[in-house]
Amino acid sequence: MVRQRIQIKRIDNVTARQVTFSKRRRGLIKKAQELSTLCDAEIGLIVFSSTGKLFDFSSSRMTHVIQRHMLHADNFQSLEQTSLQLESEDSMCALLNKELEGKTQQLSRLNGDELEALNLEELMRLERQVEKGQTKIRRAKVGEKLRKELATLKGKDVQLAKENQSLKEQLVSIEKDDDTDGLLLVHAPCSPIQDNAVSDTFLRLGPPI
Repeated sequence: MVRQRIQIKRIDNVTARQVTFSKRRRGLIKKAQELSTLCDAEIGLIVFSSTGKLFDFSSSRMTHVIQRHMLHADNFQSLEQTSLQLESEDSMCALLNKELEGKTQQLSRLNGDELEALNLEELMRLERQVEKGQTKIRRAKVGEKLRKELATLKGKDVQLAKENQSLKEQLVSIEKDDDTDGLLLVHAPCSPIQDNAVSDTFLRLGPPI
């Protein structure tokens, strides 16, 4: 007689469901015990019935098994994050390498190399880039020259300001000296005229003696 295969679906009958749960739970725990003994595996089994009742089995302490599981989950998450980060870095590295290769080829073409593979439009675009670059270089040179000339003019302006200040100071000093000499002349003492002074000059009348 062939044993009828049970269809795997939810059992609607409550009594049959409880009987099936009890039988299968004991079988599951027995299989876990056998697996732990035969293969030296650390097993933790937790089962809640439909009524909320807890059934568990552990080949060692349940807390140790749970802690080990959590540690493994954290390590797996960290490993997954590291893997994603490495993939992102690899993608960025490939993108940068491609960009570097393109810039290197562009620089080589600007130097006049590897022009055989370019068509007319690409050659004209390259020519415009060269002309634009030369214009920027000329402008930079002119700007540098103007900056140097401006710096030189500023230096000369400072020097002239110093010389002008020195001349002003000299002029002020000369004016002070002139004012001092004039004051000395105005206050110079005069000799008094004596009313009874005898003069050596006199007038003679008649023929010479």
